[in-house]
Amino acid sequence: MVNRTPRASMSMRDRMGKLDVKVSPYLYIAPFFLLFLITGLFPILYTGYVSMHDWDLIGGQGEWIGLQNYQAVIDAQGFSKALRNTFSIFLLSSVPQVIMAIFLAYTLDANLRAKTFWRMGVLVPYVVAPVAVGLIFAKLFAEGSGLINAALGIFGVDPIGWQSSIFPSHIAIATMVNFRWTGYNTLIFLAAMQAIPRDIYEAAIVDGVNRVQRFFRITVPMLRPTIIFVVITSTIGGLQIFDEPRMFDTTGLGGANRQWMTMTMYIYELGWGPRKDFGQASAVAWLLFLIILVIGMVNFAITRRIASTGGAPNRRTRRLFKSQARPVSEGASR
Repeated sequence: MVNRTPRASMSMRDRMGKLDVKVSPYLYIAPFFLLFLITGLFPILYTGYVSMHDWDLIGGQGEWIGLQNYQAVIDAQGFSKALRNTFSIFLLSSVPQVIMAIFLAYTLDANLRAKTFWRMGVLVPYVVAPVAVGLIFAKLFAEGSGLINAALGIFGVDPIGWQSSIFPSHIAIATMVNFRWTGYNTLIFLAAMQAIPRDIYEAAIVDGVNRVQRFFRITVPMLRPTIIFVVITSTIGGLQIFDEPRMFDTTGLGGANRQWMTMTMYIYELGWGPRKDFGQASAVAWLLFLIILVIGMVNFAITRRIASTGGAPNRRTRRLFKSQARPVSEGASR
């Protein structure tokens, strides 16, 4: 009896230890999922519930009308304008932004003087408040007294209707977005580049590979997880753009003819404007959610296919590339 008690207690400790190893990871991540359930999943589901009702700000919940709100907003002219403007601004901002961020990160990864100064410098625009950026750029792109038109006039270029025309207004707003977010994405790419083993670059240099070839054949393929991450986050943020177009003029309505009104601005106008129709605003919000989901999946498939192409230039570098690529990519994805 005396010898069985320690064995029994030891067996109990072993079982508790195994239970701790299995259960503890779930307890550690449980707070995140609880917060996501309260602040993320519940609002999404509740918005879908509201979109099925004739719901206004003053009267509250009305009768169940099914998909009528969706049909109404799809047929409305404002929805097509908002969808066109959102995709136009998104493409003009996200695509150049990711390309510039990769090249800036590759430049900052070189042996520069005052590295910390330049690396912190690219992040300064991200710290500036979006409202301040919108107000400043609205003055720069003003049609009558803007600095941009004044500078173009020196070279004999006629003033551009940055706020009265569709495409120029999209360029102006995309410039604001690129100003704020390029530096942020640059630091993400820079962190991923610094995780690439230097042995691969040294082997490529010995093999006579120049800097441009090292960038396209080594750096870009090994940034695959980071490129996918940045493209997806840029897609989500680009399709939800609100602050920059909202502050581009004094009215905040997206132009006289809604030439730069985005989907989020359209949601705000339906819900908090004169109509105060929360049902249709919720329907637009859910349509935007589905669009972001589809575009995000397409971006994931395309960027994963493009970024996985390429390789090291020759036999020696290729051997190092194959031996090092898997650990680096796995570590970056974590």
